[in-house]
Amino acid sequence: CLDSKGNLHQFGSRWRTDDCMDCYCSRDAIECCTSYATPVGYDEEKCVRIFDKVTCTYKVLEKNDHSKECPVHQWVG
Repeated sequence: CLDSKGNLHQFGSRWRTDDCMDCYCSRDAIECCTSYATPVGYDEEKCVRIFDKVTCTYKVLEKNDHSKECPVHQWVG
C-alpha cells in the first residue's frame, strides 16, 4: 500500500499518521480513522478543548485558567 505521503506499507500493517489517524493496509485498500475521541459534553461557555498532537488526545480546560480541567460527560469518535 502506498499512503498519501508516498510511503510504502506491507499488507496487514498498521501505523499512526502525523495527524493522529490510525491506518491499516489490506490487499483491497488503506483504511484510516481517528485515533482519538473528541469531547462534546462539557460547558462550552466556561471551558475550551485543546488537542495535543504529541499524545493524540484532547484536554478540556477552563478558558480563564488552563491549569484547571473541566468535567466531560460525553466523548465521540
